[in-house]
Amino acid sequence: MAGSNERIYRSLRGLEKTASTSRVLNLAALAVQNAGNPEHFAQPLFKSPVLNSSVVLKHRLRVDEVDLFEGLARTATKIIVPFDKSELALGGRTVFVGEKGWMPVLQELRGGSEDLIRDVEILEAIAELPSLDPFLLREHMKRRGHEISPTHFDISPGDADKMQRFVGGEIARLIELAYGGAGSAALPLAPGGSAALLQDRRAPGAAAPHPPARGRELPRGHLQLEGLPLLQVGPEQSVAQAQEVLIEVMKLRVLGPRDRDLMVLIDEMKLRLRAAMEGQVKAVMGYLKTYDQVFAQLTQGNAIAFRDFLLASPEMFMALGEGAGTLSHVATFWRYRFPQGKPLMAPMGEILELLQDFESGLGAEASPAQLRRLGGTNRPA
Repeated sequence: MAGSNERIYRSLRGLEKTASTSRVLNLAALAVQNAGNPEHFAQPLFKSPVLNSSVVLKHRLRVDEVDLFEGLARTATKIIVPFDKSELALGGRTVFVGEKGWMPVLQELRGGSEDLIRDVEILEAIAELPSLDPFLLREHMKRRGHEISPTHFDISPGDADKMQRFVGGEIARLIELAYGGAGSAALPLAPGGSAALLQDRRAPGAAAPHPPARGRELPRGHLQLEGLPLLQVGPEQSVAQAQEVLIEVMKLRVLGPRDRDLMVLIDEMKLRLRAAMEGQVKAVMGYLKTYDQVFAQLTQGNAIAFRDFLLASPEMFMALGEGAGTLSHVATFWRYRFPQGKPLMAPMGEILELLQDFESGLGAEASPAQLRRLGGTNRPA
């Protein structure tokens, strides 16, 4: 499928300096960053060098894309093979995982049939996920027995810094618990501080930490705490961005010619979108509240509740990833179309298409009568 349309160019231009996020796996950027790293290429995500230099997106299907799939689908995993991985703005070729007749297109894009089945398995596993969050993706691949270099699960420096700060605060609370109020001064930490506790890794020959107070035991790497910062950092950011969008959506005005009936429809769609986003925000905040509650119980000495939480966390990650990913899609595309400080105005057809896209992603479908009314508008390609 040729990637010559403006949407692909626009998307790739926006990804030029982007690391992996909940919606984007920028293997092209990672390939450039790790050009001199043999581990990156010894344990690739995809066996095909072409696919391992692609861009993978969680894409909300537009109205004209739904027919590409059998059955009802709102989200798809999109593979973009750039013409030049070091200059994404030049565009690329695309295919959706699972679209009708996608296998021959994929084989042509990746170049050859060697290890095709293995790469298809990886793509289908990725398509199962609601989000491309690096932690979630890494664990998903591990569970399927795929040994993949950690360099493929990179995250942006900003997100890494936020997670580091979050982990520091949470681990400090556990240190207070384990050392009976002696605080973090009772525990000598190597450079990296609290983050080192998440994986329980020490440099060769390094002394072990002092034992915790009697009757208390500090959490160790087998508790898999390293994935938990995401329960706060990524979703909280998505929620904050979504709340900004909620305010701005209601202020969006039509630029140019207007139709009375369609103006009424736009107002209806705004209200429906607001209700759907508020519901999604509430669901995401509910998961975060669950984490806060069980972590509080852990700091009070009840490790059983936290252990049960960890056992159930894969399912929670999936649900949380889907909710946060949906909010992220709405917020990031909205901010792309309406940068802060710019007028909240657009032509009627564009507003209708934008609101319909968001509604579809949030499951707030228009009624058949409203869809018929939409069908009579001239929306941009």
